[in-house]
Amino acid sequence: MSKKIFTKTRIATSLSLILGVTALPAISAEEASLKDSDEIEIIAVTGMLSSIKESTRIKRDASGVVDAISAEDIGKFPDTNLAESLQRITGVSIDRTNGEGSKVTVRGFGPDFNMVTLNGRTMPASGLPAGGGVANSRAFEFSNLASDAVKSVSVYKTGKANIATGGIGAVIDIVTGKPLDNPGMHVSVGAKALMDTSNRVGDDVTPELSGLFSWTDDDEMFGASLTVNTQERHSSTSGAFVNQWRTGAFDGTIPQAADDIQLNNAPDIGQLYSMPSDLRYFITDQERERTNAQLTLQFRPVESLTATLDYTYSKQDTFQARAEQSIWMDTYKSSLGFDDETTTTPIDYNEDRGAQPPRDLGLAQQELNQVNENDSIGLNISYDVNDYFNITFDGHSSTADSSPDAEYGSWVNAGLGANISAGQGVDFSNDYPTMRVDFDDCDPRRGLNCNGILDQDDVGTSILDMNYASQKTDIDEFRLIGAYEFEEGSIEFGIESRSMESHSVQSLTRHTMGNWGVENPGELPAGFLTPVNFTKEINDFDKNGAFNQGFTGSASQIGAWAAGQYGFDFVANGASATNRTIKEDITAAFFQLDLSGELGGRPYNISAGLRLESTDVTSSANVALPNAVAWEGNNDFNVRFGNGMQDFSADANYDHALPSFDFDIEVVDNVVARFSFSKTIARPTYDQLSAAASDVSGPTGPTSLPGVQLGTASNGNPGLLPLESNNIDLSAEWYFAETSYVSIGYYEKRVNNFAGRQPVEENVYGLRDATAGPRAQAAALALTALGEEITDTNLFAMVAATENNVDFYSMPAEDFEVQYDVLPNGEDPLMDFTVTKFVNNKEAKIDGFEFAVQHFFGETGFGFQANYTTVNGDVGFDNNGDPSVTQFALVGLSDTANLILMYENDDFQARIAYNWRDKFLNTQAQYINEPGYTEEYAQVDFNVAYQVTEELSVFFEGINITGEDTRTHGRTTAQLWNLSEQEARYALGGRYTF
Repeated sequence: MSKKIFTKTRIATSLSLILGVTALPAISAEEASLKDSDEIEIIAVTGMLSSIKESTRIKRDASGVVDAISAEDIGKFPDTNLAESLQRITGVSIDRTNGEGSKVTVRGFGPDFNMVTLNGRTMPASGLPAGGGVANSRAFEFSNLASDAVKSVSVYKTGKANIATGGIGAVIDIVTGKPLDNPGMHVSVGAKALMDTSNRVGDDVTPELSGLFSWTDDDEMFGASLTVNTQERHSSTSGAFVNQWRTGAFDGTIPQAADDIQLNNAPDIGQLYSMPSDLRYFITDQERERTNAQLTLQFRPVESLTATLDYTYSKQDTFQARAEQSIWMDTYKSSLGFDDETTTTPIDYNEDRGAQPPRDLGLAQQELNQVNENDSIGLNISYDVNDYFNITFDGHSSTADSSPDAEYGSWVNAGLGANISAGQGVDFSNDYPTMRVDFDDCDPRRGLNCNGILDQDDVGTSILDMNYASQKTDIDEFRLIGAYEFEEGSIEFGIESRSMESHSVQSLTRHTMGNWGVENPGELPAGFLTPVNFTKEINDFDKNGAFNQGFTGSASQIGAWAAGQYGFDFVANGASATNRTIKEDITAAFFQLDLSGELGGRPYNISAGLRLESTDVTSSANVALPNAVAWEGNNDFNVRFGNGMQDFSADANYDHALPSFDFDIEVVDNVVARFSFSKTIARPTYDQLSAAASDVSGPTGPTSLPGVQLGTASNGNPGLLPLESNNIDLSAEWYFAETSYVSIGYYEKRVNNFAGRQPVEENVYGLRDATAGPRAQAAALALTALGEEITDTNLFAMVAATENNVDFYSMPAEDFEVQYDVLPNGEDPLMDFTVTKFVNNKEAKIDGFEFAVQHFFGETGFGFQANYTTVNGDVGFDNNGDPSVTQFALVGLSDTANLILMYENDDFQARIAYNWRDKFLNTQAQYINEPGYTEEYAQVDFNVAYQVTEELSVFFEGINITGEDTRTHGRTTAQLWNLSEQEARYALGGRYTF
């Protein structure tokens, strides 16, 4: 290990303990060199053991409860993905996207309730949900940021007056290296060969390249550093999902069922039961390119003044091609077999259609094409007025931008279908549902190519959806901080101004192509579709008997062809369903007092602070007014736009006084006891602050029929207050060696102002209901006169016949499956919607224990880390609750555990990590009032490295080496929401330091 001696003032030493690694880097201990009479050792981190020593020191010396991970050397953070490192910290768990860590949950509080800062600065967040939609989250996306420039990451679990607000779970600070921290010239280059074993169609091996340059002059007056990283990854995911589960009380009948339906183990009258809308198999192929860079310039003309200018940039391009094979389960249920759960589910579902015509097999092709860009420029000036007083100015301007990367927008769905299903069913009793399709391409009413094989000649087009979605978030932040040191401690005070603006735009453009293969099978040009076996990609589940025939194809190629064939522009230029801007102007002042002394002969530290904060909120929306809910099929509704745009705006403000208090005492040698109290806040998500109704969708069927659910819409509340949490922490830590400790802690968070959803039945934008007007009423009377059952299919057929001057009486009702548009008119009544509005009406208590142990066995080189966290909440989802009532429940609450085994000698090091997270509720509204649970998950990763020469090291690492899969379900495990099969990823690389 190399050592360097720096002189430090007492104020610099004090501030390094107060602020740990997060506070302003220019005034941290590593950068101060202010007093000749005091000297302190700065140990350069050069290996895994030294990294753990540094993290242990941060934990022990910090005020409050802090955990950290430090780089092993310059440009050598333990993991390429920061989230993968953070999950090993006690109480931290992660959300994964495509098998890679993306967002973090701390002590049960999800990504929106944790604040992520970069060098103490509040960072903007943006991101578009997969499949299109509006970006609503404030959560930082860790997969955007490579780790090469990162010096350390600290997780502050207790509130402090001098750190940014917004994190109830924690404030997570990412600290990057500075050239004056490491005088001299340092150059390193690295290369990796990445192998994702899930890949189907891309490159099995893709590159990652990185470089680091850091330089200071001999006098350590000037410094400059540059890090660059670029990575390409190709991967695939396969699985199954269900779009909707609808729950209701059993009344003795099953909607949309055959007259002679057979029920096995039928629900009791009044018992809740859930019915699926569909089942879909999918294959997703993804390509991602990520580029990161950071440039830092430093100038220290005199010992008392340091100026730091830094620029950080990241860009992530993502492309996904997705193919689906699906059956709709909405008509002619012939037999159902239910399980024995309290809320029961049909685990044996069948539609044996008999004389009914074949149904369509859905074969959608989709593409996602978007880019995420972040850039931040900041200036930090630290000036020591004298040996006891320091003034620091810090300012930055940062932007996060997520936008489409194609003319069609960010997402396109080409609906395809083949009318070949003479009967269908699903076995939901296994983790991977078994889809059954009775194949028949010889029905004369369909005009298909009768060869007993699903081929492109059986396939026709239906609708084309294009989603344009973007989000841009800007933050401008300025801080002026003063710090004064005296004999027994220090005082820190400051003012802060932060301005945030987030602008989101979304539009959905829908075009009609063909008609699901009813009239135009085989219309696509040759070569557009490639046959694929969907279950061939499934290796971890029983798939025997599953219908697996489908296609992959290019959604953009189909869309471009359809534009010429059906006369529309393949451009997402429709009216914006959402055009929303949220502005927050925050001013704050804080004061923090730190004292050290002895109590009963034992050393103690006290930190007490108060943060006063005022926030002004402006929510504005330029909304495309929908002009109709078009009735396009038996239960197909399309919200159409055409009434122009209208502006909505609202203002709000709120003030907070946020106290914090930390006390620790070394009760006996090397045993530290801590007590902390703080009040913290987390601001509402952007959708909760919206100023206009959005996400308007039609009902599940004609509103005059029983069991039909109204259309839905959501409306925010710009006046929502942030969540407020009163936090208590108690802990004891025994440091029995330099890298060894045992700790136990209890935490409690009492949170007010949770935003609950309050459903209201009301009309929005004057939309009318074509299913309940005089035309629908006349059609119902005509069906009754014919002696036919009034179903959504027959009712629509009769109304469509009237609208298009077709003689309904001259042909069977089943021939009216050609989709007509039935538009409402002035005689139709206003359509009611279930509009969910957000209000501050909920409170909850979350508490739990944290256990951690870390130890290295003498000079053997062997060591381990282990931790376990319990999370308990007093508000959970009632799976047997009334499905018509919106529930409030705490999401993300689950126990977590980690075990890491390590070994290191002079040239070789190895680490294997086991990470586990218990089942947890991920949403209380997966579909309307249906819950979603993420099932228990465990993952094993490893890393081995060898120092070939003093300059060259090589390494081999594996992520999720056992290929663990993810699965989510509803009220019961049989109610599948989503199953994704994951595979292992490996990397072989080297690093050369000059």
